[in-house]
Amino acid sequence: MHDFPQLPLALRPLGAASGHTCGHSDGLRDINHFLIFYWDIVYLDMCPKGCLCSHSGGLNVSCSNANLKEIPRDLPPETVLLYLDSNQITSIPNEIFKDLHQLRVLNLSKNGIEFIDEHAFKGVAETLQTLDLSDNRIQSVHKNAFNNLKARARIANNPWHCDCTLQQVLRSMASNHETANNVICKTSVLDEHAGRPFLNAANDADLCNLPKKTTDYAMLVTMFGWFTMVISYVVYYVRQNQEDARRHLEYLKSLPSRQKKPEEADDISTVV
Repeated sequence: MHDFPQLPLALRPLGAASGHTCGHSDGLRDINHFLIFYWDIVYLDMCPKGCLCSHSGGLNVSCSNANLKEIPRDLPPETVLLYLDSNQITSIPNEIFKDLHQLRVLNLSKNGIEFIDEHAFKGVAETLQTLDLSDNRIQSVHKNAFNNLKARARIANNPWHCDCTLQQVLRSMASNHETANNVICKTSVLDEHAGRPFLNAANDADLCNLPKKTTDYAMLVTMFGWFTMVISYVVYYVRQNQEDARRHLEYLKSLPSRQKKPEEADDISTVV
């Protein structure tokens, strides 16, 4: 946080300047009110365009309904509460919040978010207490996107594709059972799970074992197909050769057989 500057004498509350103890509590209250007002003015200059900043228990940055198409990159490092809901943000880039080491609440609900990069929450994953990504267009995320995230996450009302990656993501998140309980499968690697809660799909089958089972099944089907083709060819070959042999035998049988008569042999001897 910034160091508070020394207040001018004229701005110090009555009693504080002279050292009088009369009205001491009123003086402290006046000082607190003034400091809040003073820092509201200071942070007004630091506030991103289209956002409102106030200092109440920490810096509160509200960019709700600001027609933002992307997350501002000039957010004050002292930000504790950040509201980016109800905008037109479509993605969360890598390390976009990395300098916000005091961030506790992040609201990105009601946007058009489709893509969350692998290191989107780097720098704030362990300090965040609440992360709201509900009511967006998120279908899938990188399996490491929520690594080390300690926050209570809200990810409902997104068109999730239920597969092994989503299963790994939810397992890595804090309060994963509560989070997963609100995830509905818009689509799934198993068609029968579409439209059902993720927990039901995960209880029916381990989604991370499906690819292996599918591959084994495909290999088995392929091997059976090749085996069938080989057997069919052998049978065809044998039958074809049997048919050729039978025709050849019939042909030989159909040829006329000529045997020499005795008189023909005598005539030949006489001539000689």
